[in-house]
Amino acid sequence: PTSTTTRSRSWQAVFEITAIFPLIVSVVAGLIAEEKISDRSPLPSDTTTKISGIREQIKQLWGAIRQKSIWLPTAFLFFWQATPTADSAFFFFTTNELGFEPEFLGRVRLVTSIAKLLGVWLYQRFLKNVPFRVILGWSMVISCVLGMTTLILVTHTNRTIGIDDHWFSLGDSLILTVMGQIAFMPVLVLCARLCPAGVEATLFALLMSIWNLSGLVSHELGALLTHLLEVTETNFENLWLLVLITNLSTLLPLPLLSWLPAGDPKDMEKEAISTRELPASEIFEHHSPGSLTEQLFLPYLVPELVKNSEFSDI
Repeated sequence: PTSTTTRSRSWQAVFEITAIFPLIVSVVAGLIAEEKISDRSPLPSDTTTKISGIREQIKQLWGAIRQKSIWLPTAFLFFWQATPTADSAFFFFTTNELGFEPEFLGRVRLVTSIAKLLGVWLYQRFLKNVPFRVILGWSMVISCVLGMTTLILVTHTNRTIGIDDHWFSLGDSLILTVMGQIAFMPVLVLCARLCPAGVEATLFALLMSIWNLSGLVSHELGALLTHLLEVTETNFENLWLLVLITNLSTLLPLPLLSWLPAGDPKDMEKEAISTRELPASEIFEHHSPGSLTEQLFLPYLVPELVKNSEFSDI
């Protein structure tokens, strides 16, 4: 009974400590300086006016969603995020098979939190100007390759080469989290860039909802695959196969990379608008007559993921 009481008090202390941090965030939120927008028109008080405003917002939102330049990248992100995951089965493997204690799992969470900050810094410092197709394509390939390192832990190969389960799991989580954050940052940037003027906040919230929905689909597909492979909280015989399948499935959206914009959607939109404003005689590029015509419409036989310096100036 004494041990149970002590454990109960320790858990209570943990919850009390974790409850303090949201309060700290609330206090810090009051320190945010905001500029008051005085030229904004007051909110309508008439019910009919409010309803018409809501209808107009819905109309603008539907018009934005119907644009091919918006729903194609959204569909790509959904298919990519909806690929099955083995997170739930792997969690039971770390606790029931490897015997990781809650304290160590907390340390892993701390390391992964720092790794996320590192991933954000790496993206902002070196990768923010890389086209979406290139960075997301390579992120999928590299994440799949790095994800295969989990097989080393699942098959206990790390013990054979003399690496402790705790250290291997810590290092593996660090690397995978950095890579995952680097892959997630362009998703946020792309979603923000896709939003047209007038419905920025609404469309961004919708895109994030679709992203979260695809994550739910991913976990459900992973649970179904876990059930089919008969992986349970005590039976991990086929866990290696589950990890292998889920990692390879992340490559399935690769053929759909062309659904992503080739450049910045905002810049492409401005270019399209400026092109429409030009007179008809100025739209066509000058070219030499006869057989010397430059056939710029011919596609380059270079993969999307390969950055070839020879073609960068063409």
